[in-house]
Amino acid sequence: MLILTAGVLFLYYAVPLIYPFLIGFALAYLLNPAVTYFQRKTHMPRWAAVLVVLVIFLGAATGFLTLLVTNIVVEISSLTESLQRSMNTWISELNLFLNSEYIQGIVSQLNRFYEENPQYQNTINSNLTSTAKSLADTGSSFITGILNGIVSVISALPSAATITVIVLLAAFFISKDWYKVTTRLASWFPERTRKATSAIWSDLQTALFGYIRAQLILITVTTIVVIIGLLILRVKYAFAIGLLTGFFDLLPYLGPGAVLVPWILFIFLQGNLYLGVGLSILYGIILINRQIIEPKVLASSIGLDPLVTLIAMFVGLKLFGVFGLIIGPVTLVILSAFHRANVFRDIYRYILHGSPSE
Repeated sequence: MLILTAGVLFLYYAVPLIYPFLIGFALAYLLNPAVTYFQRKTHMPRWAAVLVVLVIFLGAATGFLTLLVTNIVVEISSLTESLQRSMNTWISELNLFLNSEYIQGIVSQLNRFYEENPQYQNTINSNLTSTAKSLADTGSSFITGILNGIVSVISALPSAATITVIVLLAAFFISKDWYKVTTRLASWFPERTRKATSAIWSDLQTALFGYIRAQLILITVTTIVVIIGLLILRVKYAFAIGLLTGFFDLLPYLGPGAVLVPWILFIFLQGNLYLGVGLSILYGIILINRQIIEPKVLASSIGLDPLVTLIAMFVGLKLFGVFGLIIGPVTLVILSAFHRANVFRDIYRYILHGSPSE
């Protein structure tokens, strides 16, 4: 137990110092199958195979990010133009509304009340001043927050670049000597611990890739449903909006509602009942579909019973909020892996007898 406590404390204080190397190790682990395959097929030295795979990985990641950012910029530009046209329409309608006889009559009554009741003028003036100041402060805080965010991002770029270089170098050296490094790490632990760790890691690998597969299935289903729904409703940029909705489906606190709910409200405010009702039905279909298939997909992908998975999601939701929908099943997978590796049994025996074996 003392060793376990010391290990936890070590990780708590050491991880902030060595996390680039941990990321490098994870990257080397992910690239190792490709490196081994490339080395076997080309018969080149391992260091050269590692270098080639890293270059391909960097090129693919850079190309993907470039394509993603370019598409986002184009869509945001189109959306900005559309919003600008809508804003001009709203401003014109607002001016017409403010200049209507009804509003002008109310303004005249307010002016008359103000002039005929001097005892209220100080209160009215102070309230107007306070409201104007609050609006100005809110606007100033919003702009300041944006500028500070931009400055923070720019100032973080050198540090991020340095960390990226360290991660890539660590991944290169670890991957180059992968089998030597893993053998050395394994030699630090007794055989019993290695077997338990291997069993746990095997289960977690299966569950992790299963969970990723499940999320990709759910996101793909959401994206396809949104695209088909928008095409039926004859909405422009159906594919771009569908992909954006699928991306937001990854985010627990936001989800598809982050795209669809404001859009639905905006459409209803415009008076387009047909599109508003259509989008509302589409959003309802997405929610129902997600609630029905998510437990089944997660259960089939990570090897858990659907009812147990649903219970884990509900418990996670109650304990950790929306993020608990992810934390619950993942925790259940980890506990199941520990159980199959007899970790809990060994801890129980250690507490009772001072040794993991009877």
